[in-house]
Amino acid sequence: MAPDPGRYSTEPDDARAYTAANDRMYSRLARVYDAAVKILPAWRRWLSHALPEIRGPRVLEVSFGTGWLLTRYAGRFHTDGIDLNPDMVAVARRNLARAGVRAELRQGSVEALPYADSTFDTVVNTMAFSGYPDGAAAAAELARVLKPGGRLVMIDINYPRDGNRPGTALVDRVWKPLGDLIRDVPALLRDAGLDVDDWEVGGWGSVHRYLAIKPAEGVDA
Repeated sequence: MAPDPGRYSTEPDDARAYTAANDRMYSRLARVYDAAVKILPAWRRWLSHALPEIRGPRVLEVSFGTGWLLTRYAGRFHTDGIDLNPDMVAVARRNLARAGVRAELRQGSVEALPYADSTFDTVVNTMAFSGYPDGAAAAAELARVLKPGGRLVMIDINYPRDGNRPGTALVDRVWKPLGDLIRDVPALLRDAGLDVDDWEVGGWGSVHRYLAIKPAEGVDA
């Protein structure tokens, strides 16, 4: 059963103000966020669902937060990372150094990724897409930097397909009040030219793993 389209969020009227508010929040909570990821088993379990789908040799993680997931895979690939918040970048660098893992991290926006077209074999994006003010623009950029045949691996929030009450309540009563924008993610990724598979991986179906493949050259999406 598909979610009622009327339940999805509308894009914010002032994208800059929305992003600035989120950025200030993450600056205040960077250390708390880092600790929460490390001690909450459910959060780590959700993020870990991305790991089996990552392929190299070139990997980009967009909005990596404090870098917990990076420490689990970056040593196996040529890995880049980009996050809007400078405090998150600083904490992630320390976490990578402690783990003895290297990745090329920088500060920047998902809406203007500083990478050439068709650069990466895999792009990773976890629990971040619902915090972008323009879902279509973000999806287009994530797709742009993928190589033909490359894969976008995303973990994020959406309604459970069966409409169960606990999962729906988590979306409506927890994630939305926290400021997350709940969207029809598969539709946005398909509009960006990607072929999408969708699995529910936690939170009574409210946490989804998306695997979106960029068609090889000469193959229609």
